[in-house]
Amino acid sequence: MDVQIVNKSPHELPQYQTAGSAGMDVRAWLAEPVTLQPMERRLIPTGLYMALPMGYEAQIRPRSGLSIKRGLTLVNTPGTIDSDYRGEVMVPVINLSTEPQTIEDGERIAQMVIARYEQVIWTPTDALDETNRGTGGFGHSGTK
Repeated sequence: MDVQIVNKSPHELPQYQTAGSAGMDVRAWLAEPVTLQPMERRLIPTGLYMALPMGYEAQIRPRSGLSIKRGLTLVNTPGTIDSDYRGEVMVPVINLSTEPQTIEDGERIAQMVIARYEQVIWTPTDALDETNRGTGGFGHSGTK
């Protein structure tokens, strides 16, 4: 799939790290390092702008290594970049650790997954079909 992208940063475009990767690593574009205190959140710029085709979104997800090793994750995950958005891709990072964490320019801060989606047309009705699960919600199937 071809996607138009503008990269205003000096960093390489998002790329897959292995042949089986679903997500491409996205890098921070910072004039100077950003230090997040515990529980602090900040939008981190990337310098990336793109034009996704209709029917596709970019999902911005945490990088597992940053999350487990440093406590850096994303405030909303996955974040969605819609096909009609043309602004800069910004990554909402939060520090869930107990120590200040510094993000450096060029650091890989998130993953981007391109995914197809469908838009629905609602059909109002007075009743839904029956299933075995029915209205069973959170924890309805037990813990074992």
